[in-house]
Amino acid sequence: MKEGKLARFDSEYARAGTASLLVAIEPRTGTRLVETSRQRTKADYCRLQQRVAALFPHADKIVLVQENLNPHTAGAFYEHLPPAEAFALAQRFEFHATPKKGSRLNIAALELSALSRLCLSRRLGSMEALDHEVQALGKERNEVQSKVDWQFSLTPARQKLHRHSDKVNTKN
Repeated sequence: MKEGKLARFDSEYARAGTASLLVAIEPRTGTRLVETSRQRTKADYCRLQQRVAALFPHADKIVLVQENLNPHTAGAFYEHLPPAEAFALAQRFEFHATPKKGSRLNIAALELSALSRLCLSRRLGSMEALDHEVQALGKERNEVQSKVDWQFSLTPARQKLHRHSDKVNTKN
């Protein structure tokens, strides 16, 4: 500081931490589930998939297209549920991972983008505030049945991704 100069202050904030969001969306009905947690854990993943299974009680198989992350396996069920319940839940799901360079194929990423634009673009001071905002927005989007307008049909997918399928087919 020099004599005669105005004092200067830096604008700082107190970081309240980070959070993890788990999103499940059924694109045709616009039904979505969103959960917040402090970390991305297998217990959180297991709990979300139990909620997904409860949404579709009469479905023989539920097809999951998900990111290839370490908690995203049926093993999470066995770590957090009794063996019979874990096996029954694992049998209900058919797991598929999105391609590493195929984020445009990830419907959950589209929903996270909407959450970011509508809710997460500002700082929220606590996990409770984050959860309240995210749940309120999820409820609102479920009520209006905000569907995913998925325009990536089979023919364009084959044209766009043919080089990847050629690699897979030549390995067999």
